[in-house]
Amino acid sequence: MGLHKLVLDDDLGETFSLVAIHCSVEAYKMGFLLNKFANLNLTRSRLDLDFSKDGLEVMFPLFQFYDSNRYIQYHLVANICQSVTARLAASGGLFSEERSEQQQLHYLMPDFKKVDYFLKLSSDGDMVPLRKLLLEINEIPAVISAYQIQAENLKYKQNLIFE
Repeated sequence: MGLHKLVLDDDLGETFSLVAIHCSVEAYKMGFLLNKFANLNLTRSRLDLDFSKDGLEVMFPLFQFYDSNRYIQYHLVANICQSVTARLAASGGLFSEERSEQQQLHYLMPDFKKVDYFLKLSSDGDMVPLRKLLLEINEIPAVISAYQIQAENLKYKQNLIFE
């Protein structure tokens, strides 16, 4: 009887380019600015990117666009999500209760805490015009900086699977 060996490879099999964007505007405004300056047609996805973390449902806004002329799929996702947890504590009296709220920040990619948005480009072909896109994004007045991140070195690559 032959010996069978199964090898688990953590490569997701998806090749993509990733652009980090530093910008302090809201997600809908970032999508609008990318549409205007980079000639994209990003629309809000019907479902946000959601994770369950520490008993909380954490949701990141997600925008997408498929360029059928160049066969490129664009995904814009926020890296930061704020959640508010409320606590109710009795202070010992009959009618006195103490309420407190605590804001927590959650990150899609915890190793890039300073990045506000990620623009993921997936292509059926090999060529993605990233240099021109980076120039167009950096020309947006609200954008502080935009640069490419090497996707091979990401720790949380599984967080960038949107389908």
